[in-house]
Amino acid sequence: MVLEQTGRIERDGEPLELRDVTRPRPGKDEVLVRVHVCAVCHTELDQIEGRVATPLPRVLGHEVVGTIETCGSQVQRAVEGRRVGVGWIGSACGECKWCRRGDENLCPDFKATGRNIDGGYAEFMCVPAGFVHAIPDELSDAEAAPMLCAGAIGLRSLRLTELRDGQVLGLTGFGASNHLVLSLAGILYPESPVMVWARDPGQREQALEMGAKWAGDTGESPPKAPDAIIDTTPVWTTVLAALDKLAPGGRLVINAISKESEDRDRLAGLDYERQLWREKEIKSVANVTRRDISDYLEIAAENRLVPEIQVLPLERANAALRKIRFGDFRGAFVLDVSGDDD
Repeated sequence: MVLEQTGRIERDGEPLELRDVTRPRPGKDEVLVRVHVCAVCHTELDQIEGRVATPLPRVLGHEVVGTIETCGSQVQRAVEGRRVGVGWIGSACGECKWCRRGDENLCPDFKATGRNIDGGYAEFMCVPAGFVHAIPDELSDAEAAPMLCAGAIGLRSLRLTELRDGQVLGLTGFGASNHLVLSLAGILYPESPVMVWARDPGQREQALEMGAKWAGDTGESPPKAPDAIIDTTPVWTTVLAALDKLAPGGRLVINAISKESEDRDRLAGLDYERQLWREKEIKSVANVTRRDISDYLEIAAENRLVPEIQVLPLERANAALRKIRFGDFRGAFVLDVSGDDD
């Protein structure tokens, strides 16, 4: 499924084109992955609509599970046949100050899967061998796929809140990432009640089913002010609303690579005394590291964390993207590329 040009997704839009492309050949330090499944991420909407600059044409997809088919000349052949995952981080330089201190997500030479290199909306893809991840046996292909971005970036966001067990956590938006964060928080912070804001009544119902103590619409107030809030929405309205609800000294973590520009003028309505004063903080999340991915996969396997998923064939990628764009979904969509995922 190839993105040829950017533009706003309409309710009947078909932004991606299904067509044959040449099978890629791995470079000397790369592996060729036969793709089994690839989950669908909101960032792909940002790419399609032009908010995240992407060289075109491009094969999207950065939550990939498959097996290593062949290797480049500098990669040990022993890895062939292994089941692996590929996330948003496609490569980093390994030499800059950010890479050396473990912040490879901030590397100036960061390359993103499905943005700088072709991704998993295809039968085959190539990626540097050092940037694939072993998939635990406890996880199926479809279960593991959303963990490679939605799960990993959720773990990174949760760490950035600096939450202490027992403090109140808020989640704004309840799509692929935050529904995984809710389960993760129950393991890492078992005494912390979770409050959820979601625009869709079905998502609010899902949050309560999964253990949230409260769920409401954007303008509603929870019974307890959160000490930290993770925002995963594409708009600014929820950011201002979250700052309104945040407890003094609290931190808002914005887990979004981009926000919709047409909503940006709402920032002019920021009320400093009410929404930001009293030592409230705003922190952004930028990309993920390989450690975020591997740590999440380990936690998920050990605690049997599985996402709510809907599996669709690859050719229905546009339908999945439309549903995410217009709010008609629960959990995460996973594209079955091989045709035989369980």
